[in-house]
Amino acid sequence: MKRAALYSRRPTAHGEKDTPGMHATVHAKTPASAVATGHQATASNASGGGHTKLFQRWPLWTALLLCALLTAALTWALTRHLNAPKPLTQADINAAVLHTLNTQDLPSRAARAAQLIGPSVVRVRTQDEDKKNPQGEMQDSGVGSGVVISDDGVILTNLHVVQGAKRIRVTFADGLESDAQVVAVQPENDLAVIKASRLPDDLQPATLGSSQSLQPGDEVVAVGFPFGIGPSVSAGVVSGLNRQFGAEGKSIMRGLIQADAAANPGNSGGPLINMAGEVVGIVTAILNPTSARTFIGIVFAATIESASQGMGISPF
Repeated sequence: MKRAALYSRRPTAHGEKDTPGMHATVHAKTPASAVATGHQATASNASGGGHTKLFQRWPLWTALLLCALLTAALTWALTRHLNAPKPLTQADINAAVLHTLNTQDLPSRAARAAQLIGPSVVRVRTQDEDKKNPQGEMQDSGVGSGVVISDDGVILTNLHVVQGAKRIRVTFADGLESDAQVVAVQPENDLAVIKASRLPDDLQPATLGSSQSLQPGDEVVAVGFPFGIGPSVSAGVVSGLNRQFGAEGKSIMRGLIQADAAANPGNSGGPLINMAGEVVGIVTAILNPTSARTFIGIVFAATIESASQGMGISPF
């Protein structure tokens, strides 16, 4: 059977004739929406093809380098995040302190205070012409202690240590010996100021504190030369404040610090210090109801304020 030819019935522009079979086939199989969609797909394919061609134009080593740099950046960021320090908490601090206390041998408070005052403590020896050795040299007639209170060689001690002495010799912490002279006295508090004629190059004066903040039970340290031995350190607590004491035939001293840090003959004139190493008093006397003249638990010290008021020394 003979097939009928398909022709487009749409009039052609400019009077042209339709080409048999061409337009009819297009209109029969391709709707208008499909035509529009086809145009968009063609444009999209053209764009995708452009990017593909761009990457295809890069050398292989460039692509590998970019990948390596990206990997390194990601690795660095992740590592920094994981290794970021955690905030320190009070529990961490407490644990560290407890660990140190359990594993380290720390010096005692008294030892630290004694180390601070040590370079300022001196031995005071007195000599007179009545005591001489076979070579005719004067021998020691007494021994006590003192504390350097200024870098020009001024030393604070007890009056009864140096009173009546023909010659006063002081020995500094570094071993240097020097003659000294009395420059001021305060009999009511048994205090004296002496000054050395020769000084060490690195002389270190003591730090003067205040006895006003002391309370019974506070820790104190006495440093001196008991029986000429030393420097010796003894520790105790403040037993009382504003005490009075007077030896037989001597005036009564008032406003004294009472402590139980061991002291014996030779400690007189030495410093009584607090836990910061500051001088708060000058060891003056011990109380013993017997004639033994040894320590039985009570020592008296003149306050550093009493020394400063009478001699123009600022304790602070």
